[in-house]
Amino acid sequence: MSDRSVTRWLLTGGVIGPVVFVVVFLVEGATRPGYDPMRMFVSVLSLGDAGWQQIANFVVSGSLVVAGALGLRRVLTEGPGATWGPLLVGLAGVGMVLAGIFATDPAQGFPPGTPSGLPGSYSWHAVVHQLASSLVFLGLPVAMFVMARRFRGEGSRWEMYCQASAVGVLFFLVAAFLVTDVTGLLQRVAILLALGWVAQVCRRYWRGAAAA
Repeated sequence: MSDRSVTRWLLTGGVIGPVVFVVVFLVEGATRPGYDPMRMFVSVLSLGDAGWQQIANFVVSGSLVVAGALGLRRVLTEGPGATWGPLLVGLAGVGMVLAGIFATDPAQGFPPGTPSGLPGSYSWHAVVHQLASSLVFLGLPVAMFVMARRFRGEGSRWEMYCQASAVGVLFFLVAAFLVTDVTGLLQRVAILLALGWVAQVCRRYWRGAAAA
């Protein structure tokens, strides 16, 4: 297999991973008994008898995002963002994998019988989960700003897309903790903006690699 083919396969992972993650948590959220996607975080889907499905979703999708980051590093050989852009995307993928391995604590009334609201204290694995999640929700906005600088040098409208996505992710993430009645919905919007950006950037460079 040629280097170009390897690069394209890696970038394909970066496109597929975010799509798989979103589709799985939407289906899970709509079908799990006692789960309310409007007000519950995606992470609590990792709990309960069927929690292994969301755990697998974190691990598989995160691994594909890491593959996409490796593909980005192969095509971004120089210039602004060539190092930090792929690195931050890769760390977000690692964060997804770790968020699956280290599950959060029961919260927001899920699994059924759990008190509503967030826990008063957290277990060690829930703390690891939160730190891993920050690689996605904070790391990717930084990656977006880094890549915006690269696209600015190219005179591309992608600069505005990167900046708008970064602001959107941070806005909806903060809103998810403030507006508790629709916490789940707001977090989902943040996830869609964050992982949608990863998929779009990988797709952009996949097309460039294919044309080459």
